[in-house]
Amino acid sequence: MKKQIIDTIEKYDKIIILRHVRPDPDAYGSQMGLKEIILKNYPQKKVYAAGEHDDALTYLAIPEDIGLEKYKDALVIVTDTGNTERIDGKHYTEGALLMKIDHHPDADPYGDVKWVDTSASSTSEMIIDLFEYGKKHYDWHMPDAAARLLFAGIVGDTGRFMYPSTTVKTFQRASELLKYNFDRSKLFNSMYEVNRNVLNLQGYLYQNFKMDEYGAAYIKIDREILKQFDVSPSEASQLVSSLGDVKGICAWVILIEEEDLIRVRLRSKETVINELAAEYGGGGHPLAAGASVYSWEEADELISKLQQLCR
Repeated sequence: MKKQIIDTIEKYDKIIILRHVRPDPDAYGSQMGLKEIILKNYPQKKVYAAGEHDDALTYLAIPEDIGLEKYKDALVIVTDTGNTERIDGKHYTEGALLMKIDHHPDADPYGDVKWVDTSASSTSEMIIDLFEYGKKHYDWHMPDAAARLLFAGIVGDTGRFMYPSTTVKTFQRASELLKYNFDRSKLFNSMYEVNRNVLNLQGYLYQNFKMDEYGAAYIKIDREILKQFDVSPSEASQLVSSLGDVKGICAWVILIEEEDLIRVRLRSKETVINELAAEYGGGGHPLAAGASVYSWEEADELISKLQQLCR
């Protein structure tokens, strides 16, 4: 599969790389890291990494804003995105060929060329695998910028190597990246800098979440609460793992109100919750997933279903 992917990349002069909406470090890491690798080894190609920018990830990179005309005759690669509903880029079908590279369960098998590896800790880890194959068989080289991005992607999706998805191979891949020239300490500080307002909101979360007798927990963070603590929706999302240490908890959801939707952040210790996320146009991993709902009534429906799952 890796040979097919590289051979396909070599065929196209123009490449557009997309990822999922509401990006995280792995989305940016795999997308931007792949772009940097391609440009390093094929400097004559035009490579675009597109999508709506999240200011919280500016320390990693800033994606490009491209129009429909760029898609003509382009290879479109989508990284870290399990289903088409979550692709950040409405013109993804307008290219010459569509490729999927992802580590989520393959619930939506889109793409003319598809590489899905659910055993990988992150899509960034998969991009490193692709690079290693390219290094051996195509004399590929990795720029420092790509190593930094891919390292951030692995760190983000493994929760600083603490999640069960972290494997021996994950540590091996991460250690290989440390051979390159980037400031690891500065990167960690940027990734995990939490301001005082977020810490105050975390205290509110611990005091106000609800949990039933079966260990299903939830908390609603509406716009008034965000305003009260002067925290953005993206900053509030940093707290999704906070309830993981609560004794007796089975699974939990944090609901964060934005201007036109309510962001759903689902986590679990053992109950599979990505199928529930898929019911609401989302997706993710069995124990970590996300979705969106559009009213508090719909949010209550989702909470009720989560409670049923934990029984």
